[in-house]
Amino acid sequence: MRKIIALVAILPFLSACDRIADMLEMPDSARETVEAEAIGSGCRQTGRSIEDCYALNPEARKSAIFSGWKSMNEYMMEREIKEVPSVVSRNEVPAPQPDDKPAQATEPVDPAVAQAGTDTPAPKAVTH
Repeated sequence: MRKIIALVAILPFLSACDRIADMLEMPDSARETVEAEAIGSGCRQTGRSIEDCYALNPEARKSAIFSGWKSMNEYMMEREIKEVPSVVSRNEVPAPQPDDKPAQATEPVDPAVAQAGTDTPAPKAVTH
């Protein structure tokens, strides 16, 4: 009877093993393969060459990228689907998101510095 109770008590913890692996950031080869295939499919759908896809995603496995690219190519050829061109080129950098408030100077500005237009304060006279 105790064994059954212990088994029932442990069962919820065993069902969440994949979440524990995610929290510990353990590598999951099946997930990496699926993600790389999705990358390859997306590259083919947007009309990117397989070489560009490899270059844009150096961390993904090339064999899985190729598998996804090839399966999407066959799918598109069978159904005569045209490519959907990408609107973001490789050289474009995403625009920075605007902050809620613009950055303001936290240090008081010396009037001599503000008038001179430099970042270094003017030397002060030495009095004895």
